[in-house]
Amino acid sequence: MTGNDAPVLRVAGRPVARYVTRPELPPRLSPRPYLHPVTTLAGTAVTEFSPADHLHHLGVGVAVPDVEGHNFWGGRTYVRDRGPAELDNHGTQRHVAFQLRDPDGLVEELRWVAAGAELLRERRTVAATDLTATGLAATAWALDFTFSLTNVTPDPLTIGSPATNGRPGAAYGGFFWRARKESAAPRVFTADREGEREIHGTRADWLALTGDTWSLVFAGATERTRRDPWFVRTEEYPGVGSSLAYDERLTVAPGDTVVRRIVTVVADGRLDADGAATLVRKAVSP
Repeated sequence: MTGNDAPVLRVAGRPVARYVTRPELPPRLSPRPYLHPVTTLAGTAVTEFSPADHLHHLGVGVAVPDVEGHNFWGGRTYVRDRGPAELDNHGTQRHVAFQLRDPDGLVEELRWVAAGAELLRERRTVAATDLTATGLAATAWALDFTFSLTNVTPDPLTIGSPATNGRPGAAYGGFFWRARKESAAPRVFTADREGEREIHGTRADWLALTGDTWSLVFAGATERTRRDPWFVRTEEYPGVGSSLAYDERLTVAPGDTVVRRIVTVVADGRLDADGAATLVRKAVSP
């Protein structure tokens, strides 16, 4: 890895992701560490950073629009019976230290701070693994991303989303990947469904997003993570997330910890369902 604030993940010696720990961003974007650019092994970028359509979309990371009313997603806040509103309620995820920094992974400590107070303490683990093997149609690697959020306040904290605040279908918040935008919308499919309308808000062991020359396959790597529905966008913009608060707020008691693990296959070429399933099995296997 290189650089104090932007270590680089490598697979077989090739740089595949840059991790920015201390971004210089305006408060409205809810500053937080992120991965960008993330690339395939052939060098194709599969993330976007602060695109014109959503300036607060920052590559790959953890973003939550409502932690006890504080916005760790960025942009406007959805207010019940009012709609999206510009509020001075943005929080910041602050990098504290690396517990581990290797070319293929890192373990990081973060603090989630809003209104001058620390609400959550996070332990984040990010690892890159080579999946290339003889006989597979695509060269691929996997990004293994685990986050653990601990309530460090003396009171229960609740995590919400625009959906729990009254906007149907907008249950975003948690792990989120802003993908590469191309002239045509990407294809999205699971083992038995296809299309944004069929998949958004459903649960599936894995979900694939394919563009012109690349594929991303997202998989919940724990039983608890797989219970979270997928948040999917392809037509307005390409993005995939795992919803922490889909139809009700998630309560975190004082001292309790919420843990989620998402493994994402990053492949060259356009995978089909069989190829996606094969690579996911390899990526998530113990």
